[in-house]
Amino acid sequence: MNALIGEKLGMTQLFDEESRTIPVTVVKLGPCRVVQVKTVESDGYDAIQISYRELDARKVNKPMAGHFAKANVPPARHLIEVRVPDASEFKVGQEINVADVLEVGQKADVAGISKGKGFAGVMKRHNFAGQAASHGVHRVHRAPGSIGACATPARVFKGMPMAGRMGGEQTTVLNLDIVQVDADRGLAMLRGAVPGSKGSVIVVRKAVKVGG
Repeated sequence: MNALIGEKLGMTQLFDEESRTIPVTVVKLGPCRVVQVKTVESDGYDAIQISYRELDARKVNKPMAGHFAKANVPPARHLIEVRVPDASEFKVGQEINVADVLEVGQKADVAGISKGKGFAGVMKRHNFAGQAASHGVHRVHRAPGSIGACATPARVFKGMPMAGRMGGEQTTVLNLDIVQVDADRGLAMLRGAVPGSKGSVIVVRKAVKVGG
């Protein structure tokens, strides 16, 4: 098992043995329940589906209500599928906690929806340098400049860096150090910042590019 669903609680700081400050993000992970087990024989690959944050049964549509009823687990707001080496090690209804996945000293990858920044210009959104601010320059210091070619190809190519909506996108931060794990409260302290605002849902996985 290498992933859990949880939520971001906020940032704080810890101190190491030499009294140096360590900025950490506190995340609450799990408990998650196994809703479905997929095997090579039945589905062509090994994976498990886990749920997080129980939901009132009245707020679940009929297909999802049937899905949870088949597994005999309470309805939940969030579901993700996690690939595992051997799905036979898991059972439907099994509860997975933070201590079952993460250990102090490991590294983790955190995926979530980044904070929305609204409509932003090219300097903020794409790190443009801006135009000259010397004498004789018109008021175009933060303008993007030319965006297209001449008669050929007579159009603006897709993906041109321009002003637009910034943030609010799926973002993954790699290789964050796991500084502390509180199994009793289901908390993990990760060194550095993770995507999203306080209370946003995140997925924490064991790092896949350690040392890479």
